Amino acid sequence: MTSSARAIRTYLDHLGVERGLSRNTLSSYRRDLDRYAEFLGERSLAEVTANDLAEHLAALRADGLSAASAARAMSAVRGLHRFAAREGLVTDDVSRDVKPPAPPKRLPKALDLDQVERLLAAPAGDDALVLRDRALLEFLYGTGARISEAVGMAVDDLAEESVVLHGKGGRTRFVPLGRFARAALDAYLVRARPALAAGGKGTPSVFLNARGGQLSRQSAWTILQRAAAVAGITVDVSPHTLRHSYATHLLDGGADVRVVQELLGHASVTTTQVYTLVTVERLREVYATSHPRAR
Repeated sequence: MTSSARAIRTYLDHLGVERGLSRNTLSSYRRDLDRYAEFLGERSLAEVTANDLAEHLAALRADGLSAASAARAMSAVRGLHRFAAREGLVTDDVSRDVKPPAPPKRLPKALDLDQVERLLAAPAGDDALVLRDRALLEFLYGTGARISEAVGMAVDDLAEESVVLHGKGGRTRFVPLGRFARAALDAYLVRARPALAAGGKGTPSVFLNARGGQLSRQSAWTILQRAAAVAGITVDVSPHTLRHSYATHLLDGGADVRVVQELLGHASVTTTQVYTLVTVERLREVYATSHPRAR
Protein backbone atom coordinates (compact mmCIF):
# COMPACT_ATOMS: atom_id res chain seq x y z
CA MET A 1 0.00 0.00 0.00
CA THR A 2 1.38 3.42 -0.97
CA SER A 3 1.78 6.15 1.63
CA SER A 4 -1.00 8.19 -0.01
CA ALA A 5 -3.35 5.19 0.20
CA ARG A 6 -2.52 4.80 3.91
CA ALA A 7 -3.19 8.50 4.48
CA ILE A 8 -6.55 8.16 2.72
CA ARG A 9 -7.50 5.17 4.86
CA THR A 10 -6.56 7.08 8.04
CA TYR A 11 -8.59 10.07 6.88
CA LEU A 12 -11.65 7.92 6.13
CA ASP A 13 -11.36 6.30 9.57
CA HIS A 14 -11.29 9.80 11.07
CA LEU A 15 -14.42 10.80 9.13
CA GLY A 16 -16.28 7.68 10.17
CA VAL A 17 -15.25 7.46 13.81
CA GLU A 18 -14.59 11.02 14.96
CA ARG A 19 -16.82 12.97 12.59
CA GLY A 20 -19.58 10.34 12.52
CA LEU A 21 -20.35 10.64 8.81
CA SER A 22 -23.02 8.34 7.41
CA ARG A 23 -22.20 5.23 5.42
CA ASN A 24 -23.44 6.82 2.19
CA THR A 25 -21.36 9.96 2.72
CA LEU A 26 -18.28 7.87 3.50
CA SER A 27 -18.84 5.86 0.31
CA SER A 28 -18.86 9.09 -1.70
CA TYR A 29 -15.62 10.25 -0.02
CA ARG A 30 -14.03 6.85 -0.61
CA ARG A 31 -14.97 6.88 -4.29
CA ASP A 32 -13.57 10.40 -4.81
CA LEU A 33 -10.37 9.65 -2.89
CA ASP A 34 -9.81 6.32 -4.63
CA ARG A 35 -9.90 8.22 -7.91
CA TYR A 36 -7.37 10.67 -6.47
CA ALA A 37 -5.09 7.83 -5.28
CA GLU A 38 -5.18 6.36 -8.79
CA PHE A 39 -4.18 9.75 -10.18
CA LEU A 40 -1.26 10.03 -7.72
CA GLY A 41 0.09 6.56 -8.44
CA GLU A 42 3.19 5.96 -6.34
CA ARG A 43 3.57 9.56 -5.21
CA SER A 44 3.10 10.43 -1.54
CA LEU A 45 1.01 13.38 -0.36
CA ALA A 46 4.24 15.12 0.61
CA GLU A 47 5.27 15.16 -3.06
CA VAL A 48 2.03 16.69 -4.32
CA THR A 49 2.06 20.31 -5.55
CA ALA A 50 -0.73 22.77 -6.24
CA ASN A 51 -0.15 22.13 -9.95
CA ASP A 52 -0.84 18.43 -9.41
CA LEU A 53 -4.17 19.28 -7.82
CA ALA A 54 -5.04 21.57 -10.72
CA GLU A 55 -4.17 18.72 -13.12
CA HIS A 56 -6.39 16.33 -11.15
CA LEU A 57 -9.26 18.79 -11.36
CA ALA A 58 -8.74 19.15 -15.11
CA ALA A 59 -8.71 15.34 -15.44
CA LEU A 60 -12.01 15.10 -13.57
CA ARG A 61 -13.61 17.55 -15.95
CA ALA A 62 -12.08 15.78 -18.96
CA ASP A 63 -13.61 12.52 -17.75
CA GLY A 64 -17.02 14.12 -18.08
CA LEU A 65 -17.76 15.05 -14.46
CA SER A 66 -20.07 18.03 -14.08
CA ALA A 67 -18.84 21.13 -12.30
CA ALA A 68 -20.89 20.16 -9.23
CA SER A 69 -19.48 16.60 -9.14
CA ALA A 70 -15.92 17.83 -9.69
CA ALA A 71 -16.37 20.39 -6.91
CA ARG A 72 -17.55 17.62 -4.57
CA ALA A 73 -14.57 15.42 -5.48
CA MET A 74 -12.12 18.27 -4.95
CA SER A 75 -13.74 19.03 -1.59
CA ALA A 76 -12.83 15.49 -0.50
CA VAL A 77 -9.27 15.94 -1.78
CA ARG A 78 -8.85 19.27 -0.02
CA GLY A 79 -10.21 17.75 3.19
CA LEU A 80 -7.60 15.00 2.92
CA HIS A 81 -4.76 17.50 2.53
CA ARG A 82 -6.01 19.65 5.42
CA PHE A 83 -6.17 16.55 7.61
CA ALA A 84 -2.69 15.42 6.55
CA ALA A 85 -1.21 18.84 7.38
CA ARG A 86 -3.01 18.98 10.74
CA GLU A 87 -1.79 15.49 11.68
CA GLY A 88 1.79 16.24 10.67
CA LEU A 89 1.77 13.78 7.74
CA VAL A 90 2.87 16.63 5.45
CA THR A 91 4.48 19.98 6.22
CA ASP A 92 2.11 22.14 4.17
CA ASP A 93 -1.46 22.10 2.90
CA VAL A 94 -0.93 22.56 -0.85
CA SER A 95 -4.69 22.47 -1.50
CA ARG A 96 -5.18 25.85 0.17
CA ASP A 97 -4.91 27.86 -3.03
CA VAL A 98 -6.71 25.45 -5.33
CA LYS A 99 -10.30 26.52 -5.79
CA PRO A 100 -12.92 23.98 -6.87
CA PRO A 101 -15.06 24.88 -9.88
CA ALA A 102 -18.11 26.90 -9.04
CA PRO A 103 -21.24 24.87 -9.74
CA PRO A 104 -23.53 26.51 -12.28
CA LYS A 105 -26.32 28.67 -10.94
CA ARG A 106 -29.45 26.64 -10.56
CA LEU A 107 -32.29 28.40 -12.28
CA PRO A 108 -35.39 28.66 -10.12
CA LYS A 109 -38.23 26.49 -11.36
CA ALA A 110 -41.35 28.42 -12.26
CA LEU A 111 -44.78 27.16 -13.24
CA ASP A 112 -46.31 28.49 -16.43
CA LEU A 113 -49.52 30.50 -16.24
CA ASP A 114 -51.75 27.56 -17.14
CA GLN A 115 -50.25 25.46 -14.34
CA VAL A 116 -50.66 28.33 -11.85
CA GLU A 117 -54.30 28.81 -12.79
CA ARG A 118 -55.02 25.09 -12.41
CA LEU A 119 -53.24 25.05 -9.05
CA LEU A 120 -55.17 28.04 -7.72
CA ALA A 121 -58.47 26.53 -8.87
CA ALA A 122 -57.76 23.17 -7.21
CA PRO A 123 -59.39 23.81 -3.78
CA ALA A 124 -63.07 23.22 -4.55
CA GLY A 125 -65.96 23.93 -2.22
CA ASP A 126 -66.98 26.48 0.40
CA ASP A 127 -66.12 24.93 3.76
CA ALA A 128 -63.73 26.74 6.07
CA LEU A 129 -60.58 24.76 5.26
CA VAL A 130 -61.16 25.00 1.49
CA LEU A 131 -61.59 28.78 1.74
CA ARG A 132 -58.38 28.93 3.79
CA ASP A 133 -56.46 26.81 1.29
CA ARG A 134 -57.64 28.92 -1.64
CA ALA A 135 -56.71 32.14 0.18
CA LEU A 136 -53.27 30.79 1.07
CA LEU A 137 -52.45 29.74 -2.50
CA GLU A 138 -53.73 33.02 -3.97
CA PHE A 139 -51.75 34.94 -1.36
CA LEU A 140 -48.48 33.09 -2.02
CA TYR A 141 -48.69 33.62 -5.78
CA GLY A 142 -50.18 37.12 -5.52
CA THR A 143 -47.47 38.49 -3.22
CA GLY A 144 -44.40 36.30 -3.73
CA ALA A 145 -44.24 35.86 0.05
CA ARG A 146 -41.96 33.30 1.61
CA ILE A 147 -43.91 30.55 3.34
CA SER A 148 -42.59 31.71 6.75
CA GLU A 149 -43.85 35.23 5.99
CA ALA A 150 -47.30 33.91 5.02
CA VAL A 151 -47.88 31.70 8.06
CA GLY A 152 -46.40 34.35 10.37
CA MET A 153 -48.63 37.15 9.03
CA ALA A 154 -51.06 38.72 11.49
CA VAL A 155 -54.49 40.10 10.71
CA ASP A 156 -53.21 43.60 11.53
CA ASP A 157 -50.59 43.26 8.77
CA LEU A 158 -53.36 43.33 6.14
CA ALA A 159 -54.59 46.58 4.61
CA GLU A 160 -57.14 47.14 1.87
CA GLU A 161 -54.73 46.85 -1.06
CA SER A 162 -51.41 45.87 0.51
CA VAL A 163 -49.81 43.73 3.18
CA VAL A 164 -46.84 44.14 5.52
CA LEU A 165 -44.50 41.15 5.28
CA HIS A 166 -41.92 40.45 7.97
CA GLY A 167 -38.90 39.00 6.19
CA LYS A 168 -35.41 37.79 6.91
CA GLY A 169 -33.19 39.71 9.30
CA GLY A 170 -36.11 41.60 10.81
CA ARG A 171 -36.73 43.49 7.56
CA THR A 172 -40.31 44.46 6.73
CA ARG A 173 -41.76 45.47 3.38
CA PHE A 174 -45.08 46.53 1.88
CA VAL A 175 -46.36 44.40 -1.00
CA PRO A 176 -49.46 45.16 -3.09
CA LEU A 177 -52.38 42.74 -2.92
CA GLY A 178 -53.88 41.87 -6.28
CA ARG A 179 -57.63 41.60 -6.89
CA PHE A 180 -57.74 37.80 -6.84
CA ALA A 181 -55.65 37.48 -3.65
CA ARG A 182 -57.74 40.18 -1.95
CA ALA A 183 -61.02 38.48 -2.91
CA ALA A 184 -59.84 35.07 -1.68
CA LEU A 185 -58.60 36.58 1.59
CA ASP A 186 -61.86 38.49 2.12
CA ALA A 187 -63.89 35.30 1.62
CA TYR A 188 -61.69 33.41 4.07
CA LEU A 189 -61.57 36.17 6.71
CA VAL A 190 -65.34 36.74 6.68
CA ARG A 191 -66.72 33.24 6.12
CA ALA A 192 -64.09 30.85 7.49
CA ARG A 193 -61.52 32.28 9.89
CA PRO A 194 -64.00 33.18 12.69
CA ALA A 195 -65.20 29.56 12.85
CA LEU A 196 -61.63 28.25 12.94
CA ALA A 197 -60.55 30.85 15.52
CA ALA A 198 -63.39 29.84 17.84
CA GLY A 199 -61.61 26.58 18.61
CA GLY A 200 -58.26 28.21 19.38
CA LYS A 201 -56.70 30.57 21.91
CA GLY A 202 -56.94 33.87 20.09
CA THR A 203 -53.84 33.82 17.87
CA PRO A 204 -53.55 36.91 15.63
CA SER A 205 -52.26 34.83 12.71
CA VAL A 206 -54.23 35.12 9.48
CA PHE A 207 -53.92 31.48 8.46
CA LEU A 208 -55.23 29.03 11.05
CA ASN A 209 -55.27 25.25 11.31
CA ALA A 210 -58.37 23.17 12.06
CA ARG A 211 -57.80 23.65 15.84
CA GLY A 212 -57.64 27.42 15.62
CA GLY A 213 -53.86 27.70 16.02
CA GLN A 214 -51.33 29.20 13.62
CA LEU A 215 -50.92 27.16 10.45
CA SER A 216 -47.46 25.54 10.32
CA ARG A 217 -45.08 25.66 7.38
CA GLN A 218 -45.36 21.90 7.00
CA SER A 219 -49.15 22.11 6.82
CA ALA A 220 -48.90 24.87 4.21
CA TRP A 221 -46.57 22.60 2.22
CA THR A 222 -49.15 19.80 2.44
CA ILE A 223 -51.91 22.13 1.21
CA LEU A 224 -49.81 23.03 -1.82
CA GLN A 225 -48.89 19.41 -2.56
CA ARG A 226 -52.53 18.38 -2.37
CA ALA A 227 -53.58 21.18 -4.74
CA ALA A 228 -50.80 20.27 -7.19
CA ALA A 229 -52.00 16.66 -7.24
CA VAL A 230 -55.61 17.73 -7.90
CA ALA A 231 -54.41 20.09 -10.65
CA GLY A 232 -52.49 17.28 -12.34
CA ILE A 233 -49.14 19.05 -12.03
CA THR A 234 -46.41 16.41 -12.22
CA VAL A 235 -43.33 18.60 -11.64
CA ASP A 236 -42.11 19.15 -8.08
CA VAL A 237 -44.02 21.99 -6.45
CA SER A 238 -43.05 23.64 -3.18
CA PRO A 239 -44.14 26.89 -1.51
CA HIS A 240 -41.03 28.49 -3.00
CA THR A 241 -42.22 27.45 -6.47
CA LEU A 242 -45.00 30.04 -6.28
CA ARG A 243 -42.46 32.68 -5.19
CA HIS A 244 -40.29 31.77 -8.20
CA SER A 245 -43.34 31.91 -10.47
CA TYR A 246 -44.37 35.31 -9.07
CA ALA A 247 -40.94 36.80 -9.83
CA THR A 248 -40.60 35.19 -13.25
CA HIS A 249 -44.05 36.26 -14.40
CA LEU A 250 -43.44 39.83 -13.22
CA LEU A 251 -40.21 40.02 -15.22
CA ASP A 252 -41.86 38.38 -18.23
CA GLY A 253 -44.50 41.09 -18.02
CA GLY A 254 -41.89 43.85 -18.18
CA ALA A 255 -41.31 44.67 -14.49
CA ASP A 256 -37.98 46.29 -13.62
CA VAL A 257 -35.61 43.95 -11.80
CA ARG A 258 -35.09 46.45 -8.97
CA VAL A 259 -38.83 46.69 -8.39
CA VAL A 260 -38.99 42.90 -8.24
CA GLN A 261 -36.07 43.01 -5.79
CA GLU A 262 -38.11 45.24 -3.46
CA LEU A 263 -41.22 43.08 -3.81
CA LEU A 264 -39.29 39.91 -2.98
CA GLY A 265 -37.41 41.49 -0.09
CA HIS A 266 -33.97 40.63 -1.46
CA ALA A 267 -31.15 42.52 0.23
CA SER A 268 -29.16 42.55 -3.02
CA VAL A 269 -30.31 42.88 -6.61
CA THR A 270 -27.79 40.15 -7.48
CA THR A 271 -30.10 37.60 -5.88
CA THR A 272 -33.03 38.83 -7.96
CA GLN A 273 -31.02 38.77 -11.18
CA VAL A 274 -31.05 34.97 -11.09
CA TYR A 275 -34.69 35.25 -12.17
CA THR A 276 -33.70 37.22 -15.26
CA LEU A 277 -31.79 34.12 -16.39
CA VAL A 278 -35.09 32.26 -16.35
CA THR A 279 -36.67 34.76 -18.70
CA VAL A 280 -33.64 34.58 -21.00
CA GLU A 281 -34.03 30.81 -21.13
CA ARG A 282 -37.69 31.29 -22.00
CA LEU A 283 -36.76 33.70 -24.78
CA ARG A 284 -34.33 31.15 -26.18
CA GLU A 285 -37.02 28.47 -26.15
CA VAL A 286 -39.50 30.69 -27.97
CA TYR A 287 -36.87 31.67 -30.53
CA ALA A 288 -35.80 28.07 -31.11
CA THR A 289 -39.35 26.89 -31.70
CA SER A 290 -40.69 29.92 -33.59
CA HIS A 291 -38.03 31.43 -35.82
CA PRO A 292 -37.70 29.83 -39.28
CA ARG A 293 -33.90 30.17 -39.21
CA ALA A 294 -33.38 29.05 -35.63
CA ARG A 295 -32.81 25.39 -36.50
